[in-house]
Amino acid sequence: MVSLGDLFPFSNELGYLGILLISFVGSIIVFIPVPYVPVLLAAALSGKLDPHVLAVSSAAGAVIAKTIIFFASYYGRSLLSTKTRKRMLPLQRLVSRYGWPGAFVAAATPVPDDVVYIPLGLAKYSPWKFVTATFAGKVAMNEVIVWSAIFLGRPLVEDVVTNTQDTATLVILTVASVAIMGVVIYYSLKVDWGKIIGRWFPWALKDDDEEEKS
Repeated sequence: MVSLGDLFPFSNELGYLGILLISFVGSIIVFIPVPYVPVLLAAALSGKLDPHVLAVSSAAGAVIAKTIIFFASYYGRSLLSTKTRKRMLPLQRLVSRYGWPGAFVAAATPVPDDVVYIPLGLAKYSPWKFVTATFAGKVAMNEVIVWSAIFLGRPLVEDVVTNTQDTATLVILTVASVAIMGVVIYYSLKVDWGKIIGRWFPWALKDDDEEEKS
């Protein structure tokens, strides 16, 4: 069986900055899942890094990457037609109120989080709320990963890492991520959000020309 040492022989020398950079690279590529979790597991098992600082370092790298993706969609919204921006106003108002829990859950779970982050950017969700929610979620998830590695031990973690290296699995995840993202973006831009959101959140349908111009 392939061991963590074989997969990541450099893990003991990475340090916190190395973990941050690897987490950044693994998170910046939209659609294609580049797993940095195995490196995080290997670093946790090395015993040379503080588990809490390790979790925070990895979260910081991931959040920097996700914030870049968020701002790309945030400012890319200006390229949309006036009609499309007007259709998205109810969604913009809705996520402004409830976007924090959504961003947190996306960060704290293994779901394709860009599916949530890009629509939040298109809807011009508060950048500071996005960053705090995403950071909190990533720290929570990383703490679980790091301490699971420490308590479960090397043999079980090596099995998990080996399974994540399966090429077929990565291809399936990539195709699924691209498909889901395409559907989400399409409906984010084409759907009449007033008809959908208005059924449960009529306050989101208020007329506000100034907000539409933003």
